[in-house]
Amino acid sequence: MNYSPTAPVSRRNPKVTVIGAGKVGTTLTQRIAEKNLADVVLLDIVAGMPQGIALDLTEARGIELHDSKIVGTNDYDDTANSDLVVITAGLARKPGMNREDLLQINAKIVVDVAKQAIKRSPKAIFIVITNPLDVMTYLVWQATDLPPQKVVGMAGVLDSSRLQTFIAMELGIAPQDVSAMVLGGHGDLMLPLPRYCTVRGIPITELMDDSTIAKLVERTRHGGGEIVKLLQTGGAYFAPASSACLMVEAIMHDRSSLLPAAAYLQGEYGLNNIFLGVPCTLGSQGVESILQVQLTPEEQESLQASAESVRKNLKLAQASAKI
Repeated sequence: MNYSPTAPVSRRNPKVTVIGAGKVGTTLTQRIAEKNLADVVLLDIVAGMPQGIALDLTEARGIELHDSKIVGTNDYDDTANSDLVVITAGLARKPGMNREDLLQINAKIVVDVAKQAIKRSPKAIFIVITNPLDVMTYLVWQATDLPPQKVVGMAGVLDSSRLQTFIAMELGIAPQDVSAMVLGGHGDLMLPLPRYCTVRGIPITELMDDSTIAKLVERTRHGGGEIVKLLQTGGAYFAPASSACLMVEAIMHDRSSLLPAAAYLQGEYGLNNIFLGVPCTLGSQGVESILQVQLTPEEQESLQASAESVRKNLKLAQASAKI
């Protein structure tokens, strides 16, 4: 039997650029590649580091059984025509440092990164991970001049995942049986909503007393700081990378997934001209819609306080970044 090979059909794989080859960026690159979501470009300013990480991950392709191409680079030109850009670049939080302490340094970094990336990929959707998250997401939107639905911050997925984990640990059940919801800014004033947290549809308010729930809410609010304190040399990266990857997957596969994320508000929840954590649907066009859940007066007041904290920090960041 004669074998006559035909020319392969030319096709372009989706392309995701991850800016920042720290632990979050590296782990996210691995997650995206091993799920075969897209080809990945990992960019960092440190010469050789992203190239070495990319080569290491590439050498595992045959073992992990994926076909994603992984490129490490220090040159923004290699990011050209990306479908999605994820910004993780910036100073990591250290012990004794809160998210607001990162404002001045990270504001300058993120604005420069966003401007460099949008030049090469004017049609890309941007996901922001750098802290302080809600503020940095706003700066990326300003720096890129994109429609607001094409810029989104990764916060609520991570915060909700932490609350989901703590509920499961408290009840001794599988985390996948728990649904949790956290709104507001990605910081100590975030708003976990126990009324909307369920175990297979059963509200946790029927499964735990108020003091236990309050303890879990408080732990969630300080979840990032707890890990920083334990590690002593950096912050969380496995759960943040997984959270960002879930958002990448929703966008790459156009799933219209309902996820909590930092989206631009234009009247929703009584708030305007701010990026804040809310439930929204993510698909191929970015943020497709925002779901407004009913809040009690106390919850609305807490959400307003979280928004005011973000606005205050935004003014400082804009002054630092001169934007």
